[in-house]
Amino acid sequence: MKQLFGTDGIRGVAGQFPLDEKTVGILGFSLVRRMREKLGRDPRLVTGRDTRESGSWIEKAFHCGAKAAGGVCESAGIITTPGVAAVTRLFDFDAGVVISASHNPFEDNGIKVFAPSGKKIEESAERLLETDILESDKTATFDDCLVDDTRAGEFVQAYIQHLTADFRDISLANFKMAIDCANGAASAIAPEIFRSFGADVTAINDKPDGRNINKNCGSLHLEQLCAAVVAEKADFGVAYDGDADRALFVDENGTIIDGDATLWIMGKYLHDRHQLKNDTIVATVMSNIGLEIALASRGVKLLRTAVGDKYVLDELLKTGGSIGGEQSGHLIFPQKSLVGDGIVTTLFVLKAIRESGKTASESTAGFLRYPQTLVNVRVREKQPFDSVAPIAAASRQIEQELDGTGRLLLRYSGTENLARVMIEGKDQADIEEKANRLADVITANLG
Repeated sequence: MKQLFGTDGIRGVAGQFPLDEKTVGILGFSLVRRMREKLGRDPRLVTGRDTRESGSWIEKAFHCGAKAAGGVCESAGIITTPGVAAVTRLFDFDAGVVISASHNPFEDNGIKVFAPSGKKIEESAERLLETDILESDKTATFDDCLVDDTRAGEFVQAYIQHLTADFRDISLANFKMAIDCANGAASAIAPEIFRSFGADVTAINDKPDGRNINKNCGSLHLEQLCAAVVAEKADFGVAYDGDADRALFVDENGTIIDGDATLWIMGKYLHDRHQLKNDTIVATVMSNIGLEIALASRGVKLLRTAVGDKYVLDELLKTGGSIGGEQSGHLIFPQKSLVGDGIVTTLFVLKAIRESGKTASESTAGFLRYPQTLVNVRVREKQPFDSVAPIAAASRQIEQELDGTGRLLLRYSGTENLARVMIEGKDQADIEEKANRLADVITANLG
């Protein structure tokens, strides 16, 4: 069982294990040692961080540990997560290390490692690093070192050029947009990029102070962006999270365009141009059935995975798909990058909107979000639902009643003794009745 690495690297409270200075140094040392065993030479690594106040000392601790093991380390400074992945590939580094906790509050931080391909390192490699950390000499110390950030500006500009190279045919002249930078890694980068395309940009939450990252702003808190779009009479709004690997949008009326609606916009665009491989879009089990029904009306199949960008990417690579993503706005275009990149997603969406000649709100037409209800049921044990006959029978009955016009998702919480009953359908009262009916059966058998 992995104990330190989750689905998105190591994450926790900065200063506490495993994100204390000593453990971070051990991680750097271990990563270099393990990579040397594989490469037969000293590895070259690049690091990048978001705007959290803890980022600088965590980066330094990592560099000191890595250099003690013979690694060659450079820093890209403050840069987005997909920026680190791109720099790793563009400058032939052996690994890229991101210091960020994404959408979490400033007290948290995290570390994730990318291979040159742009994929996160394999779980088997994470387990080796984990073993090294847990079995390490806790009294070990590393010599003080300097973080080499002399090429940070070059790295960031190379990422921007790589990012925008495929979109130079977009003109955003006479186009007004608002950008919520979440006081994070996109604060200096995103406004510069969209102004370079000619957009009239109003940037908000673009003044990070080390503690205001994601604070009541960004992709988890869209109220400010909605208000800014309306107040500025903007054509479009976009909000990023702290490391800018996801993006959510707001149309000219101040209405939110989430990841499902974005998949609808891009699915239509790619399908109409015969650029949607296998006529398939990859999403997770949490995507609204309205997306599935809307795509089906255009001859496009929705392929669902477990929740998590890792699973979306795995399915995209397995099927050769063109696009996949989550409701959270974490979209992946594998032909461009194997990492979710909020700025890339924004450029693709703007390309689709501008070429269509439609407004943002008109671009979402045809996608009807179905009502959803969620009921949590406390259980004494987590038996497979199919193995409990009354629950299996009740589930089949409800699915027959929905008859393709709704969806039942029955799963257990990963952290609590809870069964989660989620139903989508056309009528709110109807799906609530169905969810409560199934919840009663679960309670009677497992409660």
